Amino acid sequence: MNDVKLDSRPRQVVIAGGGPAGATVATLLAMKGKDTLLLEKEEFPRFHIGESMMTETWWPLERLGLIDWLRESAFPRKYSVQFISETGRPSRPFYFYETNEHESAVTWQVDRATFDTRMVENAREKGAEVATATEVLNVVFDDDRAVGVRVRAKGIELEIPCDVFVDATGLGSLLARQLGLLRMDPKLKKAAVFAHYKGARRDEGIDEGATLIIQTPGNRGWFWFIPLPDDRVSVGVVGAPGELLKGRGDPVRVLAEEIESCPTMRERLATAERCCDVRVISDFSYRAKRLAGDGWVLVGDAFGFIDPVYSSGVFLALKSGEMAADAIAAGLEAGKLDAAQLGGFGEEFAAGLEAVRKLVYAFYTPDFSFANFVRSHPEHRDRLVDLLTGNVFKKGVTDIFEDMKGFIELPEAIPLESA
Repeated sequence: MNDVKLDSRPRQVVIAGGGPAGATVATLLAMKGKDTLLLEKEEFPRFHIGESMMTETWWPLERLGLIDWLRESAFPRKYSVQFISETGRPSRPFYFYETNEHESAVTWQVDRATFDTRMVENAREKGAEVATATEVLNVVFDDDRAVGVRVRAKGIELEIPCDVFVDATGLGSLLARQLGLLRMDPKLKKAAVFAHYKGARRDEGIDEGATLIIQTPGNRGWFWFIPLPDDRVSVGVVGAPGELLKGRGDPVRVLAEEIESCPTMRERLATAERCCDVRVISDFSYRAKRLAGDGWVLVGDAFGFIDPVYSSGVFLALKSGEMAADAIAAGLEAGKLDAAQLGGFGEEFAAGLEAVRKLVYAFYTPDFSFANFVRSHPEHRDRLVDLLTGNVFKKGVTDIFEDMKGFIELPEAIPLESA
């Protein structure tokens, strides 16, 4: 990548984090002619998890101008999601095109190293400055207003003033940690152990690119199985950290033992070879108490992350980045960059995040079945389809949860705190 040479010149907007959320903000602001600097601590391409795309990602990706590139890519097309029980009994595949006639019904399984690199290149092509291998150390405040960042690049530290700082640092949650804003979700305390494999058995035809959600024996946890280009699949197991990680040795052993104990995964990976390091993330369900303040805003996983089961991470990153970019652009034009302006989308976005959180609670509730729920309440079928495909901001879609409370215990919404 042809990175910009960093200096201490003031910018209108500085963004920390070059993943989907940060790249979305940078691209859209640059398209509006705003002076935008995107900083990323790693060099691209780089490995990242979260490869499966919800269908609703189509709309922000269209706005970013990336749909044609995706159409021409080697990424497997994702027509469906299928759930497989601990005994190996598969559900009927959920084909998105059965309820959505638009092209967006067929989405992609992306290699994040390639996808994220293209997103950052797109931001640069649209006019954003980009610097990789650059770590944001902390955000500089004047009283309660963010006024710049301290960064380190190639052993040199400098301060860069800005009108708005955007935290898109993902699970690192730089600013939320600096300000003490994070809240963990104790009922969703999970860990994941994952890697890529080459040569796994896939299904045929349009099912070749399907996401598979596979229960582990005793329903103690679940596997994801996500097809990728070059005959690779992403495989991960999710469970309680105490059961999955403690007293079982290194992550390589944990993942191998979990695969061996799950008949479906053992059969699909019988002739496969692991082709990357085994990685672990733990305690990843959290949310910040605030989304914005004077001169700053959080987007994507830097604000909150729920659980990987519905593949909502990339969609929520793109959507929050889109909402934040519009709020920042309007604030720059009006000369109003306080918490109310920069976080004006907060209630709407948090409500969508809460809808995903409730679906995750339902997934982890023993003996709960979405199929049985819809049989009891057929009037909610379309709402459930909307939620599972990412259409969580649609008016009236969350009405489903009033009746779902009769089947399971749902969490109370976490209110956003004001500045």
